[in-house]
Amino acid sequence: MNQSNNLAWITGANGLIGNYLVQTAPKFAPRWRVRALTREQLDLLDFAAVRREFGKDKPQLVIHCAAITNIADAQKNPVLARRVNVEVTKLLTELASEVSFVFFSTDLVFDGRKGNYAETDAANPLHIYGETKLATEEIVLRNPRHLVVRTSMNGGISRSGNRAFNEQLHHSLQQAGQGMKLFTDEFRCPIPAVETTRAVWELAQKNCAGIYHVAGAEKLSRWQIGQLLIKRWPEVKTKIESASAKDFPGPPRALDTSLDLAKVRKVLSAPLPGLGEWLAANPKEVF
Repeated sequence: MNQSNNLAWITGANGLIGNYLVQTAPKFAPRWRVRALTREQLDLLDFAAVRREFGKDKPQLVIHCAAITNIADAQKNPVLARRVNVEVTKLLTELASEVSFVFFSTDLVFDGRKGNYAETDAANPLHIYGETKLATEEIVLRNPRHLVVRTSMNGGISRSGNRAFNEQLHHSLQQAGQGMKLFTDEFRCPIPAVETTRAVWELAQKNCAGIYHVAGAEKLSRWQIGQLLIKRWPEVKTKIESASAKDFPGPPRALDTSLDLAKVRKVLSAPLPGLGEWLAANPKEVF
């Protein structure tokens, strides 16, 4: 990677992962200068402005976090979801055709019937959000030097207070009253965002390309996640009750989108932890 002009663009810098990438850059990527791009600083839907700013800055690395990530929002407005998630990324990959590019995708490109998905497994998204991410993966991978990072539920402290899975669960529990049901049969690989960003900075600086899975090393149900986190929240009095996703009406849910980390494990200097392991090792971290 050429670091003579060692400027990295990070889009979606107000989001959870984007903000962590910016905050952790001095530790994990000290040779890189970072331009943190928010919607207020650069509207990515203004393609002329994006081209103009890219031409001025000439970044050598683009880490693209900006997206519509709320499943319900994407389902309600598929045209906007495709515009933001697919077309904006296509423009950025074209502008960054000669430099390094990192695209954040999701475990929800899978239908959840199998679990423990490897990078080579066939994707089959169940909703618009997953469809836009899969379509964009295909665009990004046309360039052999570009990188797709599929991640899972990320936790931490977001600037808005509602972007991390732990923040959303904490809020829901406070609003729930006496009891709240969490599924015992819906599995993900939750990960603290600081660990995701550590891995992504390392992958980018090692010029990794193609698809890599970056997620927690432990497959957990939503009920198990709740049990781990409520121990850290003595102010929350709501009781967590177990339930099955199969008993709730609504569109199909991806029940097990756990990710195989064998490929990324061979590259990283330190392994990705499971959520339980990380919480035990960081008892004083606000989470």
